[in-house]
Amino acid sequence: MPDKADALLGELKRQSAGRLTVFLGAAPGVGKTYAMLARARELHRQGVDVVIGVIETHGRKETLALVEGLPQVARKKIPYRGHTLEEMDLDALLVRKPTIALVDELAHRNAPGSRHERRWQDVEELLDAGIDVYTTVNIQHLESLNDVVQQITGIRVSETVPDKIFDRLRDIRLIDLPARELIERLKEGKVYLPEQAARAMQAFFSPSNLTALRELAIQAVAEHVDIDLREARAARGMESLKIRRHILVAIDGRGESEYLVRVGARMSERRGWPWSVVTVDSGDSSEALQQEGDQTGHPVSLGKKRAQAEQQRLLEIDRAFALARSLGGETEVLHNTDVAQALLDAAEARGARSIVIGRTRERPIARMFNRTLTQQLLLRGARYELTIVSTPQARRQTRDWINAASSSMTKREVWLILLASAAAIGFAALAERILGLQDPSLIFLLAVVLVASRTRMTSAVITAVLCFLAYDFFFIEPEFTLLINASRGVATAMLFLAAALIAGRLASQLRRQVVALRAANTHATAMQKLGRQLAKAADLGQVIASGTSILKSTLHAEAWIRINGESGPAAATTSLTDKDLMAADWTQQHGQMSGRYTDTLSSSSWLFLPVRSDKDVIGVVGLRFPSDMDRLSFEQRRLAESMVEDIAQAALRTRLVSQLEEARVTGETERLRSALLSSVSHDLRSPLSSMIGAADSLAQYGKDMGTEDQQSLLETIRIEGERLDRYIQNLLDMTRLGQQGLKLTRDWVGIDELVGSASRRLQRYEPNIRLELDIPPGLPPIHVHPALIEQALFNVMENAAKFSPPGEPIHVNVQRNEDGQLQVDVTDRGPGIPEDERRRIFDMFYSVERGDRGKQGTGLGLTIVQGIVGAHMGSVQALPGREGKGTTIRLTLPWGEYAKQEAKEDDGTTQ
Repeated sequence: MPDKADALLGELKRQSAGRLTVFLGAAPGVGKTYAMLARARELHRQGVDVVIGVIETHGRKETLALVEGLPQVARKKIPYRGHTLEEMDLDALLVRKPTIALVDELAHRNAPGSRHERRWQDVEELLDAGIDVYTTVNIQHLESLNDVVQQITGIRVSETVPDKIFDRLRDIRLIDLPARELIERLKEGKVYLPEQAARAMQAFFSPSNLTALRELAIQAVAEHVDIDLREARAARGMESLKIRRHILVAIDGRGESEYLVRVGARMSERRGWPWSVVTVDSGDSSEALQQEGDQTGHPVSLGKKRAQAEQQRLLEIDRAFALARSLGGETEVLHNTDVAQALLDAAEARGARSIVIGRTRERPIARMFNRTLTQQLLLRGARYELTIVSTPQARRQTRDWINAASSSMTKREVWLILLASAAAIGFAALAERILGLQDPSLIFLLAVVLVASRTRMTSAVITAVLCFLAYDFFFIEPEFTLLINASRGVATAMLFLAAALIAGRLASQLRRQVVALRAANTHATAMQKLGRQLAKAADLGQVIASGTSILKSTLHAEAWIRINGESGPAAATTSLTDKDLMAADWTQQHGQMSGRYTDTLSSSSWLFLPVRSDKDVIGVVGLRFPSDMDRLSFEQRRLAESMVEDIAQAALRTRLVSQLEEARVTGETERLRSALLSSVSHDLRSPLSSMIGAADSLAQYGKDMGTEDQQSLLETIRIEGERLDRYIQNLLDMTRLGQQGLKLTRDWVGIDELVGSASRRLQRYEPNIRLELDIPPGLPPIHVHPALIEQALFNVMENAAKFSPPGEPIHVNVQRNEDGQLQVDVTDRGPGIPEDERRRIFDMFYSVERGDRGKQGTGLGLTIVQGIVGAHMGSVQALPGREGKGTTIRLTLPWGEYAKQEAKEDDGTTQ
């Protein structure tokens, strides 16, 4: 079922995008362009919208005749070094959007300044736009066959096409011509000019070469036809395919990496298996580069050569990884000192069945103690198919590398070997004479371990041999000769040499493990640092700021990020040119890297990486490295891609948080709207009903009523009108608080005046309420907005009056608390509020029966109190009442020196 689903999805993708038809030939001159134009003219006569994007006629009359009558898009003129070059106008073709576009010579390299470096990249963009493409290509331009073609013809073809573009094939047509006929055409001048034809027949166009290339072309067509048949049958469920296996290709950068990648790609193509390319970092590369850096800028020439050889090895791995990705493979760097075990673990994790490796290089010193990688894999991985690949060129390069590596001894290593050996001799002599030590072998063994822990295995072996000779010469009878008399002495010397070599190897291996772990830790530390910063980011702006900061400090490059239309930092944004922005837009549109170090819009000084979500591309990250940095290593590229992935996840997280917050605010707004409507329909409607009823009674029966009844109705209208006015005032105050439009006009006023004014106002509305005021005499005035604090006190006292039983007093206690602040406690004897609901009573429209909506009110009174007191830098609390009965609302306001200082500041600014 999974294979059927994959096939169906692949079929749907092919139907939704443009379809590719390739006219494949074994060599130039077989008639590919002619066949493509003939098919195009036939379709044009049938009414199909066919347009020529680019056709290379090479002056052939037959080809020019077929071009006439077909619609064409004018070529784009590109100035280059005083000349004007012509290339296919990709943008014009995208705007024209024909049904079929004719694009000749798929492997062509575009002129500098074009959007893409290669024409096959232009074709990919046309296919992505839903345009069918007819194109031509020769078999020698296929990337996976590049090495095979070189072996056949002796010529390395530089213009190649990655095999992945053939995944988009709708049809492949083999344009074949027997070798003899092609040579006849060549002699007649139908392919090249006479001078060029003569040179071509002596080199590339030999009968044997053409026959071999024909076989390659036929094999390539047969393989793609077989793949199409397999996928079509799987999509229809006609036959269940075998479980997909995996091919693991291991490279080490010793001269055959790209060849191994191509071999793995061809195996994957033939078997229909996924494949990946890995290399194992055992710490040697980091150690070599570190040793060069330890020379304080003065390495000896041999040490510099070794470091340069290591740089070349890493560069080869980088190129091989880029090639593997272009051919559709995956790449990964493994960190382990045990190369064989790392490969077996990787094969197990991927479900690989076949492991492809190069011929194991021989190390003269190490092979005395170790099995080769091939032997280790054969012993430990018996259930895997092991494919060993090599070429004569690779063997020569391997021998050259071994000779260079074995001869490259740095000055630091030489001095360390000599000093360690000399120090061991001196300490052994002192120990023998002063301490009476009869066997100083452990001292020499310590010297070997010291050298091994600081350098590499080669240095440790040399130190072991020197220490063995010194031990034999100075300390084994007869002394000062290399002769050994007794058999016991021979055994002692041999055991010492064996122990020294083993100890040296273990110490060297431990050092390589430390170096490998250090390299892996560098990557992990950078990712951890980025993760910590992104975890603190609350919104997209902070994600962009944190991401650019960490990218800049980690990669030592200027960074710029644009996600969902928001970009930063501003300094980087202003430094981007129109060409840079074009590359950034292209990356975001197509989800592929562009700019510097790539084949697309490489004239830009920035490298742009796509920021991907699960479904689409949400942004782009730009990196501008120093101008003298001519290449980007694989480790740097891998770290940058990993960091961009984390930035993408953080951006998605903030977007999700924002969406959840919007949903919460929408829900809260809806809840508040419903509560407000309920309040308006009930609490505001009640006094209006009373007022309207009283007014109607006066209007209809006023003449028949006595004076006392009329006064009673008028009093009702007044009281209900004032009640309605309070409700509306509360709503207006809440609106002002919510919009931060409340301005404080402070003045010094006595707290007894404020409490007295609020009490008299409450008793005017509630004549039967009892108030007990406890205000100590002599309290100093407080610097507040008098009207607002009075309103807050009134709201608290009114809320207490609503829930106090009839006849029970309301206690108002004013005092200075321990912190020197003013504290006002308003206590009722009502039913009280449960502890878990005390904070909620300050929410807008709190509507449980114990809140201030429980009887009469809008549910805004205590919310307004909290806003007013908070504006004065105070606080409001709901506490249990006296003896656990009722509720105490405590208001705390700043007082003392803090208030006086605040008053001075306010006097200087607002009054």
